[in-house]
Amino acid sequence: MVFDVSESEFAQRVVERSRELPVVVDFWAAWCGPCRALTPALERAAAAREGKVDLAKLDVDANPTIAQAFRVQGIPAVKAFKDGRVAAEFTGAIPPQQVELFFDRLVPSEAELAARAAIESGDEEHLRAALATNPRDAALAAALARLLLARGEAQEALTTLEPHEHDFVAAGLAARARLALAGAGDGHLDAAFATWDEGDQATALDDLQEALAAADADTRDDIRKVMIALFTELGPDSELAREHRRRLSAALY
Repeated sequence: MVFDVSESEFAQRVVERSRELPVVVDFWAAWCGPCRALTPALERAAAAREGKVDLAKLDVDANPTIAQAFRVQGIPAVKAFKDGRVAAEFTGAIPPQQVELFFDRLVPSEAELAARAAIESGDEEHLRAALATNPRDAALAAALARLLLARGEAQEALTTLEPHEHDFVAAGLAARARLALAGAGDGHLDAAFATWDEGDQATALDDLQEALAAADADTRDDIRKVMIALFTELGPDSELAREHRRRLSAALY
């Protein structure tokens, strides 16, 4: 879908819509020659991926507040939104083949779509099959590891997660598995994991802070990784995560 968007519609038609599929925003103006050269390539790329990506065109002269909010300093400027945030961007008129590559990076592959479906299903068989097809997917590994940890299979969870410890969430789950294997759990840790699994993030983080204060050096590092994973899950806008990041920094330094 290709459409014009204004400031009043931006939150709904771009930010919220991007939680369903990527939305590329073309920041342009009528007087901008390079914009006139770039826009047709953007429209062709979007049309070729109908149903998988939207293209929103925003006139910066008519909508200066949005342009300023997203720090558009030169046009044409193109920003791709995914999950409510800017995920990719470029400035200037680039060749059509580069436009196509830009769109290709936004639209999920069939393997990625299968991975998302497996994660949403929460079905172990589907997760294992998807991970076998896409072994580099950290989110798949994390989803499978959660199931394994929930039934006490910490060693298999750790084996599943070890190739993905570059990912904060996977690293936190791996740390949780190591703590379980080492028998490092105490009242605070056991309570923290139980309350987090039940959805009580505030209590879980309070318990983790208490466990951190009483832990030895090796255990503290794994608790830190668990907390960082939880901050990542809460997201960058979470006040709860910000509060506990400050408390964690004070406890460590």
